[in-house]
Amino acid sequence: MASVALTNLDPASRAAARGWSDLTIRNMFIIPTLVFLIVFNIFPLIYSLGYSFTNFAANRSEPWQFVGLQNYRELLSDDHIWSNFVITAKYVIVSVAGQMVVGFGLALLLNRSFPMKGLITTLLLLPMMMSAAVVGLFWQLLYSPSWGPINYVFGLGDFAWLSNPDSALYAVAITDIWMWSPFVMLLSLAGLSAVPQHLYEAAAIDRASWWYTFTRITLPLVSPILLIALIFRTMEAFKTFDIAYTMTTQPTAELIAIRLYKQAFQQWDTGKSCALAYIVLIMVLAITNLYVKYLNKVKER
Repeated sequence: MASVALTNLDPASRAAARGWSDLTIRNMFIIPTLVFLIVFNIFPLIYSLGYSFTNFAANRSEPWQFVGLQNYRELLSDDHIWSNFVITAKYVIVSVAGQMVVGFGLALLLNRSFPMKGLITTLLLLPMMMSAAVVGLFWQLLYSPSWGPINYVFGLGDFAWLSNPDSALYAVAITDIWMWSPFVMLLSLAGLSAVPQHLYEAAAIDRASWWYTFTRITLPLVSPILLIALIFRTMEAFKTFDIAYTMTTQPTAELIAIRLYKQAFQQWDTGKSCALAYIVLIMVLAITNLYVKYLNKVKER
């Protein structure tokens, strides 16, 4: 009878009936999260930071030696590493800009009523639910110079997208835009749905143009959530590995994540690869910090 009576109570009342305080319930969630964070995030970070100051190689049994900042000095003076950073910067700019334009454009189209809107929205979300490696292989087939549909549709003949050093990076960026524009679309839709409708009604009464309404009402109110999407996608674009690795071997498409993989698991230079990972981390944190500062300014307006 007691168990039946407990099930009729709300969660807070059931916890109180069992003698659990708010502090106990809060600790039940916080303590496992802290343990998980320390074991799987903070400890590997500190461990790899230590390795970045050594000549440790994971495939050798010789004892490692402390080399100080030598790994960082060699990496920062390596022209190939800077070339990888330049390639990554180009990729991030093209890919993230494309995702923002396509994703926000799709959100504007979907922010109105039309038949089968739910089905079309679901279909548009499918690409980001797929594995990045599968997407890379799928688009590799689409770019095929012999029978790929992209060359046929655009009348490009036997143009080799992925074998051409000038186009390989952009081909990978287009694939990333296709995969992740739905993420921007989803966030933009949430922002558009939160814009008060009475503002549009007032603009309509004043016979404001579409462009005026877009630049004075829609864009300013949605810009904070667009900046959040920009932060997420920039961080993810810096880490892009799967798509580029599966699609092309062109040096012009060797992103910094691919360089890091080769350093760590092909050359087995573990200490230097840890140092490179920290250089990338510092750069991403610096860029993200700039975004966050700008986001805070936008929120204060």
